[in-house]
Amino acid sequence: MVSRDFIVRLNGYGLTTAEIHYRMPDHPKLLQQFVWQEYDIAPDFPTLKKFLDFWQRELEGALHSVRVAHDRLIKPTEWKSVSGVFQLH
Repeated sequence: MVSRDFIVRLNGYGLTTAEIHYRMPDHPKLLQQFVWQEYDIAPDFPTLKKFLDFWQRELEGALHSVRVAHDRLIKPTEWKSVSGVFQLH
């Protein structure tokens, strides 16, 4: 049986990591960091946008900045067959 994660990656999703800095509700001069990670589609990042919309609507900590890293974990050139055996390229 093929895992859900593998199928998601084959459908164009890649692992997305967002480093979210936000202001502490009780101490707005202090910044706190939250790291979020999920499969998403670049460059629109609909899953991340949905999470950030939830954050702004439901949580008290005002967003300061968001830094995003994204990598499609499966690429056509990553694997190649050498003498009938697949090897990392």
